[in-house]
Amino acid sequence: MRLVVHRSQRDVAHAVAQRLVAELEGRPSLVLGLATGRTPIPIYQRLSALAGQGRVDFTRAATFNLDEFWRLPAEHPGSYRAFMARHLFGHVRIPPARIHFLDGMARDAAEECARYERAIAAAGGIDVQILGIGANGHIGFNEPAVALQARTHLATLKPQTRRANATFFGDDATAVPEQALSMGMATILQARSVVLIATGRGKGRAVERMVNGPLTTRLPASFLQVHHDVEVVLDEAAAERLTSAQRGRA
Repeated sequence: MRLVVHRSQRDVAHAVAQRLVAELEGRPSLVLGLATGRTPIPIYQRLSALAGQGRVDFTRAATFNLDEFWRLPAEHPGSYRAFMARHLFGHVRIPPARIHFLDGMARDAAEECARYERAIAAAGGIDVQILGIGANGHIGFNEPAVALQARTHLATLKPQTRRANATFFGDDATAVPEQALSMGMATILQARSVVLIATGRGKGRAVERMVNGPLTTRLPASFLQVHHDVEVVLDEAAAERLTSAQRGRA
């Protein structure tokens, strides 16, 4: 893992957005894996601003979102499809046919997960996967467990994860769906490059365990240790549990 520490969340957002701009300039048909939640919002805001200035072009890119709540309609304001429309897709020029989501209202979860895996393969795989990390070390909706699902699957969410998503449901954790569709860890690890972002002290312990701890299904993010190209981008608060040598500033 390459660790990059920036002074603030704003600096993290600008750095990651600039990397994506450079990736798109070098490969306009880039296939992006995208995350949701509070952490990537400043990145999407920065990309939206750059798109408005004509400084980034998404017209030939393709995107695959990591996850979606199960049995939540796409038009529900708490859906990740609605989230992405608010924070990114409503502000950049990208053909709708090149935007890929899991369908939380699909008739059959297993069939929908298999369809998504086929769609990723048909696109040539994911070039750059953007990730956040949960305070309990989850990635996407791959929750800590005795065993992890390798491929896209229907996941049952931990209470902590539902509380973390309550912001999108009127701050009512009980309104957050109990299940979600999510890329599996093997699907994520097949991306050619991974960028994990973490900001705030609340993520510090999970980050330290991900970087220094053992490889374990109890901390799904630890599996990123085996990937050949992972950049971990942190603000100072998220990096405070790392050693001074690890916290070399950008």
